[in-house]
Amino acid sequence: MQQFLNAVERKLSPPTRQNKDFINIMPLQTGGILTDAAREVLMEFGDGYSVCDFCEGVLNQIRNPPIKDLVHEFLPRFLGCDLVRLTTGAREGKFIILHALTRRGDTIVVDSNRHYTTALAAARIGLNVVEVSNSGYPEYKINVEDYIPLIERHTPKLILLTYPDGNYGNLADAKRLGEIAGHYNVAYLLNGAYAVGRMPINLSEIGADFVIASAHKSMASAGPSGVLGMKKKWEDIVLRKSKMYQKKETELLGCTLRGLGSVTLMASFPSVVERVQGWREQIEKVQWFSQELEKLGMKQLGEKPHKHDLVSFESPLFYEISKTRRERGYFLYKELRKKGIWGIKPGQSRKFKISTFAGTRKELDVVVDAFKDIIANYA
Repeated sequence: MQQFLNAVERKLSPPTRQNKDFINIMPLQTGGILTDAAREVLMEFGDGYSVCDFCEGVLNQIRNPPIKDLVHEFLPRFLGCDLVRLTTGAREGKFIILHALTRRGDTIVVDSNRHYTTALAAARIGLNVVEVSNSGYPEYKINVEDYIPLIERHTPKLILLTYPDGNYGNLADAKRLGEIAGHYNVAYLLNGAYAVGRMPINLSEIGADFVIASAHKSMASAGPSGVLGMKKKWEDIVLRKSKMYQKKETELLGCTLRGLGSVTLMASFPSVVERVQGWREQIEKVQWFSQELEKLGMKQLGEKPHKHDLVSFESPLFYEISKTRRERGYFLYKELRKKGIWGIKPGQSRKFKISTFAGTRKELDVVVDAFKDIIANYA
């Protein structure tokens, strides 16, 4: 046993993040960086189910900490919806909705830029998935009018739009799709994993029935954590109660976000509410950044002018350099890391995606200069 303990201590000693002070351009992280207020509550509520100290059986009714206020007052106002529940991530929110509204053999219509978990959730239930094709290289845009013939042909139980998609950062016309969904009386789910908490989102204005959010991707919260918002008309279906345990909502398996995700979401929420008001500046920043990288020979993929901080680039020059380097595709990741820049995945040099959300203009200048230096040294 002592040998086992020694091995455990040696291999699993408290890890540290070597890149924590780097300029962060990783799309998965830039919207989820904790606020100072959120960091303060980590230790306070780090013990197991400590958010449940004063729970009377329903997570969203807990008053101390004020989860009830967050779920029933502030998040519905923020999202422009009637009802909200916390989830353990956007993918879980997606599955909750699909499982509640559909049955094996039903059809859903989704955009072809959808996240892989859309396909997995559908497969888990046994659904038929029909995809709306994108426009192809180089913009990969979704035209929501293309949903119409597929709705008429397949009579889906639900349609889904990824807003924006996680590959190119494209923002399709979500409001127009809401009009289409209303005309055909079909349920409409908006996947806002990279939107809610970064940019203004209002369910009522868009005309969707559901919106899912990733709090750890875009709401400055510890992960995994998420938010599910909906219209009241779906309450009896999605939030139906267990017959055996009358306080518990069946699709949510009773309680969902029972730990640090909920309290860090609360602690960061004032800052999140404030920061979405600055979305115009975020768009200006990413458009400037895109132009600077294209001056260096890279090609921005996705819609132009770009309207979201997540942005993808094709980089044939770096790919050619990688062929001559011992590290191959890893060389770009390693070179940027040497310069204190974190976010491009190891192994990517031909094409990569980044996010400008967390970087200041000064920090993004450093990133641009880093690319210039790498080209000067190796091209």
